[in-house]
Order: sequence, then C-alpha cells, then structure tokens
Amino acid sequence: MRALGIALRQQVWLDGHPVDVLIGQRLVVQLDGFAHHRAADRRRDIAHDARLRLRGYTVLRFDFHQVLFDWAYVEETVVLAIAQGLHLASRSS
Repeated sequence: MRALGIALRQQVWLDGHPVDVLIGQRLVVQLDGFAHHRAADRRRDIAHDARLRLRGYTVLRFDFHQVLFDWAYVEETVVLAIAQGLHLASRSS
C-alpha cells in the first residue's frame, strides 16, 4: 500500500483490540494469517468487525492466500474503498 502512496497505520487499537491496518480515519484492513482462525478466534474477529462497523468503520478482511497469491485483488479492493471515500471520517453520500 505504501508503494501506491497510501498512508497507513499498523496495529492501531480500536474498541479495545488492535487492527492490522488503519487507512485514514475509518478504513480498517484485517489480514488473517495461515494458521489463524480456530473457531473461537473467528468468533472474536467477527464480533470485533461488527462492533467496528456499528461505530462507522469499514472493515476489509483478507486471508493469507489472498495476500500472497492474489495481491492484485487485495490492492484493487483497498483502492476502490479509498476512491469511495470509505477511509474518511465524514464523507458526502
């Protein structure tokens, strides 16, 4: 993302939990590792995503395979979210 000129912050705490990446004020990018997601971990992540959405954040979650083998999709999705202003605290509809 930085290669595209996208400013980001890593491991920002939101709603009592760290998020992998925060772009702007409202776009959260979560990256799930290869060995991630036992059932309890998955439930915790789903609950945190829901709380963030209710607080006005957009949450994009990508898995290990997407990051390593389909980076073009990850990049395109993040760029489209930014183009829609989803990273901004207040945006026009």
